[in-house]
Amino acid sequence: MASAHILFMQVELYIPCAHSLKEKRKPVAGLKQRLQSKFNVSVAEIDYLDDWQQSLLGICMISNDRRYLEGQSQAIEQLIMDVRDLELNQIHREWL
Repeated sequence: MASAHILFMQVELYIPCAHSLKEKRKPVAGLKQRLQSKFNVSVAEIDYLDDWQQSLLGICMISNDRRYLEGQSQAIEQLIMDVRDLELNQIHREWL
């Protein structure tokens, strides 16, 4: 049986420019779409749903190569840090 590695990331974001849930939605949705299209990952907002300046994203990836997932994780972190309208507070990685 082939081995599979699953990486789950929790990404805590701060959205300083948002002053309502509507203003929060645009940068968060844009980031989710970029992550899904560029990295082919599953992404969902999993907490702070009613807080207009915070978001917690869950990102999940699977591969037969753990080093590949580690590289993808670092690339995801860099992409998030490059987004103008968001600040990266914390990333938690968990191997399943």
